[in-house]
Amino acid sequence: MSRSSIPGELSVAKEGGAAGGQRSLIGPRSVLRLRSARIAVAVLVVIGILTAFGATLAPQNPLTVNANALFQGPGPHHLLGTDYLGRDVLSRLMAGTRLSVLTALEAVGIGLVLGTGPGIATVFLGRWFDFAANRVTDALMTLPWIFFAVAVTAALGNGLVQAMVPVGILLAPFFFRVTRAATLEHARAQYVEAAALLGATKLHIVRVHVLRKVLPTIAVTTASMAAAALLAVSFLTFLGIGVQPPAPTWGGVLSSDLGYLAQAPWAPFIPGALIAITVGALNALADAFRDRSGAGTLVLASPIIRTHSTLEPADDDEQSQYVA
Repeated sequence: MSRSSIPGELSVAKEGGAAGGQRSLIGPRSVLRLRSARIAVAVLVVIGILTAFGATLAPQNPLTVNANALFQGPGPHHLLGTDYLGRDVLSRLMAGTRLSVLTALEAVGIGLVLGTGPGIATVFLGRWFDFAANRVTDALMTLPWIFFAVAVTAALGNGLVQAMVPVGILLAPFFFRVTRAATLEHARAQYVEAAALLGATKLHIVRVHVLRKVLPTIAVTTASMAAAALLAVSFLTFLGIGVQPPAPTWGGVLSSDLGYLAQAPWAPFIPGALIAITVGALNALADAFRDRSGAGTLVLASPIIRTHSTLEPADDDEQSQYVA
Protein backbone atom coordinates (compact mmCIF):
# COMPACT_ATOMS: atom_id res chain seq x y z
CA MET A 1 0.00 0.00 0.00
CA SER A 2 1.64 3.20 -1.13
CA ARG A 3 1.89 6.43 0.76
CA SER A 4 0.23 9.45 -0.79
CA SER A 5 -1.39 12.74 0.09
CA ILE A 6 -4.23 14.95 -1.07
CA PRO A 7 -3.11 18.54 -1.88
CA GLY A 8 -5.02 21.19 0.01
CA GLU A 9 -7.01 18.70 2.09
CA LEU A 10 -6.62 17.47 5.64
CA SER A 11 -8.40 14.29 6.58
CA VAL A 12 -9.06 11.91 9.40
CA ALA A 13 -7.77 8.41 10.07
CA LYS A 14 -10.23 5.59 9.60
CA GLU A 15 -9.86 2.52 11.77
CA GLY A 16 -11.61 -0.80 11.54
CA GLY A 17 -11.17 -1.58 7.80
CA ALA A 18 -13.99 -2.25 5.39
CA ALA A 19 -16.43 -3.40 8.02
CA GLY A 20 -17.68 0.08 8.65
CA GLY A 21 -14.64 2.27 9.32
CA GLN A 22 -15.70 2.85 12.91
CA ARG A 23 -13.34 4.80 15.13
CA SER A 24 -13.56 4.46 18.87
CA LEU A 25 -14.01 7.75 20.61
CA ILE A 26 -11.30 8.43 23.12
CA GLY A 27 -11.64 10.06 26.49
CA PRO A 28 -9.50 12.51 28.45
CA ARG A 29 -7.87 9.71 30.44
CA SER A 30 -6.49 8.15 27.28
CA VAL A 31 -4.93 11.45 26.23
CA LEU A 32 -3.53 12.14 29.69
CA ARG A 33 -1.55 8.93 29.61
CA LEU A 34 0.96 10.81 27.50
CA ARG A 35 3.47 12.79 29.52
CA SER A 36 3.42 15.67 27.04
CA ALA A 37 -0.34 15.95 27.42
CA ARG A 38 -0.12 16.06 31.22
CA ILE A 39 2.48 18.81 31.09
CA ALA A 40 0.43 20.74 28.53
CA VAL A 41 -2.74 20.47 30.62
CA ALA A 42 -0.87 21.64 33.73
CA VAL A 43 0.40 24.70 31.87
CA LEU A 44 -3.03 25.47 30.45
CA VAL A 45 -4.66 25.11 33.87
CA VAL A 46 -2.29 27.76 35.21
CA ILE A 47 -3.08 29.99 32.23
CA GLY A 48 -6.79 29.41 32.83
CA ILE A 49 -6.45 30.47 36.46
CA LEU A 50 -4.58 33.60 35.41
CA THR A 51 -7.26 34.32 32.83
CA ALA A 52 -9.98 34.18 35.46
CA PHE A 53 -8.19 35.66 38.47
CA GLY A 54 -4.94 37.16 37.16
CA ALA A 55 -5.85 40.78 37.91
CA THR A 56 -7.00 39.83 41.42
CA LEU A 57 -3.95 37.69 42.20
CA ALA A 58 -1.47 40.26 40.88
CA PRO A 59 0.83 41.34 43.72
CA GLN A 60 0.67 45.01 42.71
CA ASN A 61 -1.46 47.32 40.63
CA PRO A 62 -0.33 46.75 37.03
CA LEU A 63 -1.02 50.38 36.11
CA THR A 64 0.80 52.05 39.00
CA VAL A 65 3.77 54.14 37.83
CA ASN A 66 6.81 54.36 40.13
CA ALA A 67 9.50 56.77 38.94
CA ASN A 68 11.86 55.52 41.67
CA ALA A 69 11.83 51.92 40.43
CA LEU A 70 12.63 52.16 36.72
CA PHE A 71 14.24 49.10 35.07
CA GLN A 72 14.72 47.19 38.28
CA GLY A 73 15.81 43.61 37.87
CA PRO A 74 14.06 40.64 39.46
CA GLY A 75 14.05 40.90 43.23
CA PRO A 76 11.97 40.31 46.35
CA HIS A 77 9.72 43.33 45.75
CA HIS A 78 9.41 42.81 41.99
CA LEU A 79 9.83 39.14 41.15
CA LEU A 80 10.17 39.80 37.41
CA GLY A 81 11.48 43.34 37.66
CA THR A 82 9.92 46.60 36.49
CA ASP A 83 9.48 48.28 33.12
CA TYR A 84 10.39 51.73 31.80
CA LEU A 85 7.70 53.37 33.96
CA GLY A 86 8.48 51.41 37.10
CA ARG A 87 5.43 49.17 36.76
CA ASP A 88 5.65 45.63 38.10
CA VAL A 89 6.16 43.26 35.15
CA LEU A 90 4.70 40.22 36.91
CA SER A 91 1.51 42.10 37.72
CA ARG A 92 1.18 43.36 34.16
CA LEU A 93 1.62 39.89 32.69
CA MET A 94 -0.88 38.37 35.14
CA ALA A 95 -3.44 41.10 34.48
CA GLY A 96 -2.83 40.97 30.73
CA THR A 97 -3.56 37.25 30.52
CA ARG A 98 -7.32 37.77 30.50
CA LEU A 99 -7.37 40.08 27.48
CA SER A 100 -4.79 38.06 25.55
CA VAL A 101 -6.43 34.67 26.09
CA LEU A 102 -10.09 35.68 25.81
CA THR A 103 -9.59 37.53 22.56
CA ALA A 104 -7.71 34.53 21.14
CA LEU A 105 -10.65 32.32 22.14
CA GLU A 106 -12.96 34.82 20.46
CA ALA A 107 -11.09 34.40 17.18
CA VAL A 108 -11.17 30.60 17.50
CA GLY A 109 -14.90 30.66 18.22
CA ILE A 110 -15.59 32.76 15.13
CA GLY A 111 -13.50 30.45 12.96
CA LEU A 112 -15.14 27.37 14.47
CA VAL A 113 -18.66 28.61 13.81
CA LEU A 114 -17.95 29.88 10.30
CA GLY A 115 -15.90 26.87 9.22
CA THR A 116 -17.37 23.66 10.64
CA GLY A 117 -20.98 24.16 9.57
CA PRO A 118 -20.25 24.78 5.88
CA GLY A 119 -17.56 22.07 5.99
CA ILE A 120 -20.14 19.46 6.93
CA ALA A 121 -22.83 20.90 4.68
CA THR A 122 -20.74 20.69 1.51
CA VAL A 123 -20.90 16.90 1.61
CA PHE A 124 -24.70 16.78 1.74
CA LEU A 125 -25.91 19.87 -0.16
CA GLY A 126 -24.60 19.02 -3.61
CA ARG A 127 -21.87 20.09 -5.99
CA TRP A 128 -22.87 23.72 -6.45
CA PHE A 129 -22.77 24.51 -2.75
CA ASP A 130 -19.50 22.59 -2.50
CA PHE A 131 -18.02 24.57 -5.39
CA ALA A 132 -19.12 27.95 -3.99
CA ALA A 133 -17.90 27.17 -0.47
CA ASN A 134 -14.50 26.01 -1.70
CA ARG A 135 -14.03 29.10 -3.85
CA VAL A 136 -14.86 31.38 -0.91
CA THR A 137 -12.41 29.42 1.22
CA ASP A 138 -9.69 29.72 -1.40
CA ALA A 139 -10.28 33.47 -1.62
CA LEU A 140 -10.00 33.90 2.14
CA MET A 141 -6.78 31.91 2.29
CA THR A 142 -5.15 34.27 -0.22
CA LEU A 143 -5.80 37.36 1.91
CA PRO A 144 -2.81 38.85 3.77
CA TRP A 145 -4.13 38.54 7.31
CA ILE A 146 -2.26 41.49 8.81
CA PHE A 147 -3.61 43.97 6.24
CA PHE A 148 -7.07 42.45 6.48
CA ALA A 149 -6.98 42.75 10.27
CA VAL A 150 -5.81 46.37 10.12
CA ALA A 151 -8.51 47.28 7.60
CA VAL A 152 -11.33 45.68 9.59
CA THR A 153 -10.06 47.16 12.85
CA ALA A 154 -10.00 50.60 11.26
CA ALA A 155 -13.59 50.12 10.13
CA LEU A 156 -14.93 48.66 13.39
CA GLY A 157 -12.82 50.68 15.83
CA ASN A 158 -9.44 50.21 17.48
CA GLY A 159 -10.27 47.51 19.99
CA LEU A 160 -8.84 44.05 20.48
CA VAL A 161 -12.31 42.49 20.35
CA GLN A 162 -12.88 44.09 16.93
CA ALA A 163 -9.41 43.09 15.77
CA MET A 164 -10.17 39.42 16.44
CA VAL A 165 -13.12 39.41 14.04
CA PRO A 166 -10.92 39.34 10.90
CA VAL A 167 -8.54 36.87 12.55
CA GLY A 168 -11.47 34.55 13.23
CA ILE A 169 -12.69 34.91 9.65
CA LEU A 170 -9.26 33.93 8.35
CA LEU A 171 -9.15 30.90 10.68
CA ALA A 172 -12.46 29.64 9.29
CA PRO A 173 -10.92 28.09 6.11
CA PHE A 174 -8.78 25.77 8.23
CA PHE A 175 -11.81 24.54 10.17
CA PHE A 176 -13.69 24.23 6.89
CA ARG A 177 -11.11 22.06 5.17
CA VAL A 178 -10.49 19.60 7.99
CA THR A 179 -14.20 19.27 8.78
CA ARG A 180 -15.09 18.75 5.13
CA ALA A 181 -12.40 16.11 4.72
CA ALA A 182 -13.50 14.27 7.87
CA THR A 183 -17.15 14.38 6.81
CA LEU A 184 -16.30 13.10 3.31
CA GLU A 185 -14.71 10.07 4.92
CA HIS A 186 -17.56 9.15 7.23
CA ALA A 187 -20.35 9.89 4.74
CA ARG A 188 -19.53 6.59 3.00
CA ALA A 189 -19.76 4.46 6.14
CA GLN A 190 -22.20 1.54 6.03
CA TYR A 191 -24.26 2.81 8.95
CA VAL A 192 -24.74 6.15 7.14
CA GLU A 193 -25.89 4.40 3.97
CA ALA A 194 -28.22 2.22 6.02
CA ALA A 195 -29.73 5.26 7.72
CA ALA A 196 -30.29 6.92 4.34
CA LEU A 197 -31.97 3.78 2.96
CA LEU A 198 -34.25 3.71 6.00
CA GLY A 199 -35.42 7.22 5.20
CA ALA A 200 -33.39 9.27 7.66
CA THR A 201 -33.05 12.92 6.73
CA LYS A 202 -29.67 14.46 6.00
CA LEU A 203 -29.97 16.56 9.16
CA HIS A 204 -30.57 13.44 11.23
CA ILE A 205 -27.62 11.66 9.62
CA VAL A 206 -25.32 14.59 10.34
CA ARG A 207 -26.53 15.03 13.91
CA VAL A 208 -26.59 11.38 14.94
CA HIS A 209 -24.06 9.54 12.77
CA VAL A 210 -21.51 12.01 11.38
CA LEU A 211 -20.98 14.80 13.88
CA ARG A 212 -19.66 12.64 16.71
CA LYS A 213 -17.17 11.06 14.33
CA VAL A 214 -15.91 14.45 13.23
CA LEU A 215 -15.53 15.81 16.76
CA PRO A 216 -11.98 14.43 17.33
CA THR A 217 -10.76 16.26 14.23
CA ILE A 218 -12.51 19.45 15.31
CA ALA A 219 -10.92 19.16 18.76
CA VAL A 220 -7.41 18.81 17.33
CA THR A 221 -7.97 21.73 14.96
CA THR A 222 -9.38 23.90 17.74
CA ALA A 223 -6.28 23.40 19.90
CA SER A 224 -3.97 24.16 16.97
CA MET A 225 -5.96 27.21 15.92
CA ALA A 226 -6.01 28.48 19.52
CA ALA A 227 -2.22 28.53 19.41
CA ALA A 228 -2.30 30.38 16.09
CA ALA A 229 -4.87 32.86 17.41
CA LEU A 230 -2.78 33.56 20.50
CA LEU A 231 0.21 34.30 18.29
CA ALA A 232 -1.98 36.61 16.19
CA VAL A 233 -3.18 38.45 19.31
CA SER A 234 0.38 38.85 20.55
CA PHE A 235 1.55 40.07 17.14
CA LEU A 236 -1.23 42.63 16.78
CA THR A 237 -0.78 43.98 20.30
CA PHE A 238 2.97 44.02 19.74
CA LEU A 239 2.28 46.41 16.86
CA GLY A 240 -0.14 48.41 19.00
CA ILE A 241 -3.20 47.34 16.98
CA GLY A 242 -6.42 46.75 18.87
CA VAL A 243 -5.19 47.67 22.34
CA GLN A 244 -5.58 50.93 24.20
CA PRO A 245 -2.66 51.85 26.50
CA PRO A 246 -2.06 51.42 29.36
CA ALA A 247 -4.11 48.18 29.26
CA PRO A 248 -1.60 45.33 29.65
CA THR A 249 -1.34 42.50 27.13
CA TRP A 250 1.40 39.97 26.54
CA GLY A 251 2.33 41.42 23.16
CA GLY A 252 2.18 44.96 24.49
CA VAL A 253 4.55 44.16 27.36
CA LEU A 254 6.96 42.52 24.92
CA SER A 255 6.82 45.53 22.60
CA SER A 256 7.55 48.04 25.36
CA ASP A 257 10.44 45.93 26.67
CA LEU A 258 12.12 45.75 23.26
CA GLY A 259 12.36 49.53 23.19
CA TYR A 260 14.70 49.54 26.19
CA LEU A 261 17.12 46.71 25.60
CA ALA A 262 20.10 48.79 26.68
CA GLN A 263 18.57 49.42 30.11
CA ALA A 264 16.92 46.01 30.63
CA PRO A 265 18.30 43.37 28.23
CA TRP A 266 16.57 40.56 30.15
CA ALA A 267 13.08 42.04 29.98
CA PRO A 268 11.83 40.77 26.56
CA PHE A 269 12.59 37.16 27.43
CA ILE A 270 9.91 37.06 30.13
CA PRO A 271 6.78 37.84 28.04
CA GLY A 272 8.30 36.06 25.06
CA ALA A 273 8.77 32.90 27.12
CA LEU A 274 5.20 33.13 28.44
CA ILE A 275 3.81 33.33 24.90
CA ALA A 276 6.05 30.51 23.68
CA ILE A 277 5.20 28.20 26.58
CA THR A 278 1.45 28.71 26.16
CA VAL A 279 1.55 28.20 22.40
CA GLY A 280 3.74 25.13 22.87
CA ALA A 281 1.30 23.68 25.42
CA LEU A 282 -1.62 24.11 23.02
CA ASN A 283 0.29 22.46 20.17
CA ALA A 284 1.46 19.63 22.45
CA LEU A 285 -2.12 18.97 23.55
CA ALA A 286 -3.27 18.93 19.92
CA ASP A 287 -0.49 16.48 19.04
CA ALA A 288 -1.35 14.24 21.98
CA PHE A 289 -5.03 14.17 21.06
CA ARG A 290 -4.18 13.45 17.42
CA ASP A 291 -1.81 10.63 18.42
CA ARG A 292 -4.48 8.98 20.56
CA SER A 293 -7.44 9.48 18.24
CA GLY A 294 -5.77 9.23 14.83
CA ALA A 295 -7.49 12.47 13.79
CA GLY A 296 -5.75 14.34 11.02
CA THR A 297 -4.58 11.44 8.86
CA LEU A 298 -6.24 9.48 6.07
CA VAL A 299 -5.90 5.74 5.54
CA LEU A 300 -7.51 3.26 3.17
CA ALA A 301 -10.70 4.77 1.77
CA SER A 302 -12.05 2.64 -1.06
CA PRO A 303 -14.16 3.64 -2.81
CA ILE A 304 -13.93 7.34 -2.01
CA ILE A 305 -16.87 9.58 -2.76
CA ARG A 306 -16.80 12.47 -5.15
CA THR A 307 -15.83 15.74 -3.51
CA HIS A 308 -19.18 17.20 -4.57
CA SER A 309 -21.32 14.22 -3.63
CA THR A 310 -24.21 13.83 -1.26
CA LEU A 311 -24.49 10.12 -0.54
CA GLU A 312 -23.86 8.82 -4.07
CA PRO A 313 -21.16 6.17 -4.56
CA ALA A 314 -18.08 6.98 -6.56
CA ASP A 315 -17.20 5.43 -9.90
CA ASP A 316 -14.82 2.51 -9.85
CA ASP A 317 -12.10 4.45 -11.61
CA GLU A 318 -12.17 7.08 -8.84
CA GLN A 319 -11.11 4.61 -6.15
CA SER A 320 -7.94 5.57 -4.32
CA GLN A 321 -5.89 4.20 -1.48
CA TYR A 322 -4.38 6.57 1.05
CA VAL A 323 -2.39 5.76 4.13
CA ALA A 324 -1.19 7.88 7.00
